[in-house]
Amino acid sequence: MAAHRARRWSLGGSVLLVSAAVTAAFTFITTGPSADRADAAAPAAVTWSDEFDGPAGSAPDPAKWTLETGGGGNGNHELQYYRDSRDNAALDGNGNLVITARKNTDPGLQCWYGACQYTSARLNTAKTFTQAYGHFEARIKVPRGQGMWPAFWMLGNDLGSVGWPNSGEIDIMENVGYEPNAVHGTLHGPGYSGGGGIGAAYNLPGGAAFADAFHVFAVDWSPEKITWSVDGTTYQTRTPADLGGKKWVYDHPFFMILNLAVGGDWPGSPNADTQFPQTMTVDYVRVSASGGTGNSGDGGNGGATKTGAIKGVGGMCVDVAGASAADGTPIQLHDCTGVDAQKWTLGSDGTVRALGKCLDVRGGSTADGAAVQLYTCNGTKAQQWVHTSARDLTNVGADKCLATKDNASGDGTPLQIRTCSGAANQKWTLA
Repeated sequence: MAAHRARRWSLGGSVLLVSAAVTAAFTFITTGPSADRADAAAPAAVTWSDEFDGPAGSAPDPAKWTLETGGGGNGNHELQYYRDSRDNAALDGNGNLVITARKNTDPGLQCWYGACQYTSARLNTAKTFTQAYGHFEARIKVPRGQGMWPAFWMLGNDLGSVGWPNSGEIDIMENVGYEPNAVHGTLHGPGYSGGGGIGAAYNLPGGAAFADAFHVFAVDWSPEKITWSVDGTTYQTRTPADLGGKKWVYDHPFFMILNLAVGGDWPGSPNADTQFPQTMTVDYVRVSASGGTGNSGDGGNGGATKTGAIKGVGGMCVDVAGASAADGTPIQLHDCTGVDAQKWTLGSDGTVRALGKCLDVRGGSTADGAAVQLYTCNGTKAQQWVHTSARDLTNVGADKCLATKDNASGDGTPLQIRTCSGAANQKWTLA
């Protein structure tokens, strides 16, 4: 395993933490202003999230994130200067946060080695949110190229009093540009930090590069173990027994960090082939009080909460047409027969699954009448659903309800999304 950095925290971040007084407010996902959906809850208790919805060019939500500044190298001889600038961290208007590393054009910016060569961004939740235990995940598309070092990670909220690594560090995802096919998950604590961190790498099958597409990176953290996954596939679990008698310090709240570093002891410097600007694109970050990952890729159950038939108008069942597991298979009403094509799992990750795939709004559309289909689970909002106490099954991406076409209830009636109206053809019960 490649040697990791000596430490990842900056003095400025430490000062922020010392002064931070954090209260984690436990909330539930709601899906709109409709009164009959006001008490809607996600399948798992969501304690914090950022979907990065906002106008293109707007700054990350300051009620959720603090942007760090400085060019001290963060103990790793990194080359970037972190700026609180929309040139380096901004929403793209399509539901993403984009962290951009650029060649520096400001001669006034000084780094540890002299005039700074690059600028980038690093965001943390030290002042706004910390949590001990639960499910932490983000959907990210990483940059590419020698010298790039994107990361999604966590530090203990006692950093200001005990220092690093005694506070503990959980690296949920790190990628270095010379390993386009791999990400790393690592623990750093007293006696097992830097190059001695405890962790493992995950490699995409078939030699694919992580920079080619979005992927979901997550940890499930309990008092006695931490489990890492990529796209629902678990690739390592660590417990106190893995530390060889060294102290397990993952017993208190941590805060989250997103950053894109340039250069450093581990990734090395950019070379002539590295193109700038480079971007780390984050679709969402979500935290729940508890959760689970699928057992094996898209065939996982999303951390099942309940499995059964979904019954609608006329007592008819939600059904996968022809019992086909092919991507794009239409979803319809059908007489209830108890077949696997009618057995749906509401997962703690917000998915609704059958035949190993997800209930999906075709093309990610938000329009009334958009068809619903079965599709490979990919973590998009088109596959996120909330089943409310009013029996609406609401798509998070569109903020619209699952409905039958033309208010019909016959065998074979196609399903779609429509503006929630309270009509009978939009009411669903998990049997």
